[in-house]
Amino acid sequence: MFLNKDDYKYSEGYNMKLTLTVISFLTILLLFSCREKEEQPQAQNAQQPQRAGTAANVHTVVVQEVIQASGYTYLRVKEENRDFWIAVTKREMQVGETFSFADALEMKNFTSKDLQRTFETIYFVGNITGNELSPSAGKQSGESPHRMKPAIDKKEISIETAEGGISIGELFSNQDSYANKTVLIKGQVTKVNRAILGKNWIHLQDGTSGSGNYDLTITTQDQVSVGDIVTFEGTIVLNKDFGSGYAYDVLMEEAKLQAQ
Repeated sequence: MFLNKDDYKYSEGYNMKLTLTVISFLTILLLFSCREKEEQPQAQNAQQPQRAGTAANVHTVVVQEVIQASGYTYLRVKEENRDFWIAVTKREMQVGETFSFADALEMKNFTSKDLQRTFETIYFVGNITGNELSPSAGKQSGESPHRMKPAIDKKEISIETAEGGISIGELFSNQDSYANKTVLIKGQVTKVNRAILGKNWIHLQDGTSGSGNYDLTITTQDQVSVGDIVTFEGTIVLNKDFGSGYAYDVLMEEAKLQAQ
C-alpha cells in the first residue's frame, strides 16, 4: 500500500504526537520516582513518638554530656551500662549530676534544627527529680526550684574577702541592704552553666554562709572554670524570676570579672 502526500503528512504528525506523549509520560514517571526517594527520609523522621517509662519504671541516670539549644537541654546520660540521649526543657545541668525520670516520649531519627544534628533515638522527658527539681515540678509545689536549699554541697574552703568587697555570708545575712547595689565578691567557682538565656551562670562560694545559704549565683558574659578563684563585681537583685522555673531570692546580675 502506498501513501499519498497528504497521508504521509498525517502519519508523520501522528507519530510525532505519539513520541512526545511517550517522552512526557517517561519524564513524569522519572520525576515521581525521584520525589518518592527524596521524601522517604522525611517520612522516617516523622515516625510517631512512643511513650517509654511508667511510674513503676523509674530510670536513674548520670549526666555524661550537656548540649544547650534555644529551647531544650540535650543530655547524654548513662543508666548502668547503657548510654542514651534525652531532652528536657532548657535548664542548668552539669556533667556528673544524677537524677531520675519515669515518663518519656521516644523519638526515632529526630533532627534538631538548632544543633543541625539527627539523633537516631532520643527521649523527651517532662519531669526529672534528683539534685535539682524540674521547673514544672517547682511550679506544682508552689516553689521555684532555685528558691529551695542549694543542691551544691558546701565547700570546705576559706577565701579572704576582696578589698572593698563583702563575703557571701554577709550578703545573705543582710540581703535587703544590698538590693540594687553594686558589690564586689571573691570566691571559688563551684559550678558553671554556659549560654543559658544568653548568659553564663556561675556558682560561687567563699566558705562563709548566712541564713543557711552559702552558694551565690552570678550571671555574666565572662568565662571561668570550676575551681577558679575569682572576683566578680555586679549588681545584687532580689526575688528575680526569669520564668520557666529560673527564680532566685538573691542574684548577682551582669557581673564583670575583675583582674586578680
